[in-house]
Amino acid sequence: MGRIFVADDINIGRAAVAIRAGGLVAFPTETVYGLGADVYNPHAVAAIFAAKGRPTFNPLISHIAEPDFLKEYAVADSRALFLAKKFWPAPLTFVLPRKDDNPALDLVCAGLKTITVRCPNHPVALELIRRSGVPIAAPSANRSQSISPTTAQAVFESLGDNVDMILDGGPCAVGVESTIIDLTTPKVVMLRAGGITKEELEEVLGEEIIISDGNPDKPNSPGQLLRHYAPSKKLRINAATPEPDEFFIGFGKDYPNAPLNLSPTGDLREAAANLFAFMRQADSQDKYNKLAMAPIPNNGLGLAINDRIKRAAR
Repeated sequence: MGRIFVADDINIGRAAVAIRAGGLVAFPTETVYGLGADVYNPHAVAAIFAAKGRPTFNPLISHIAEPDFLKEYAVADSRALFLAKKFWPAPLTFVLPRKDDNPALDLVCAGLKTITVRCPNHPVALELIRRSGVPIAAPSANRSQSISPTTAQAVFESLGDNVDMILDGGPCAVGVESTIIDLTTPKVVMLRAGGITKEELEEVLGEEIIISDGNPDKPNSPGQLLRHYAPSKKLRINAATPEPDEFFIGFGKDYPNAPLNLSPTGDLREAAANLFAFMRQADSQDKYNKLAMAPIPNNGLGLAINDRIKRAAR
């Protein structure tokens, strides 16, 4: 239980067998590691919530391997199909009306009439989904409200024996979760900033994207809880300099002496990829009681980074 396996052909096959048998498998995506189960198996999905300590009113993302499968799984209008063709596979998640009232999906959907779905851009994730033969429900593979994992070792440290297999596909390239957009409304609403930026979506759609934090008491997608992605130590954000008891994480060329710097050159993609791993490393520093982080520009991927650290700092 909970062992780490190299994500080769044999072990992906073993993981697919575990998924079909109702087990839990942690696997890499381009964003973070996910904790996966058969979306149609309520007992397996319930095991995800139990392993994470996640509230059952917080819906899960369903992962599919082929963009063309979207219309078989959810009510996808021309706008959803257009965006899927343009972006998928990608760190972009859609909230759409459910295709039917299949009770097996009630727990995945948190009892809502909508379903949350994406096609991940990672060869291991896609192969696992294909060989499992079902969509895979998968939130991040960590204890609820703790730092999201970007390596297999981080999954093991957070979940241990609560998972049947951990597939090691190396560090995640993007490092922050997927962007979530609500496509059930006339205007596209961004519910969570992530690996696809607001600007990229607006350029393709030719219209403004509305930003909403949703309702943390009744979330209609993941990532809306007020406290999320949190280290055990208190985190202060937008800090120009650290206080004596704070471990400092810098960003950009103005912080050459910071113990950790998300990106010394100010590259937001590098910063996003490093965010959770550096927060985890900072949180493990026994000499410090608190954490502090330098300001991050609030554009492009900076919107996603600031969303994560804002929730982590509550």
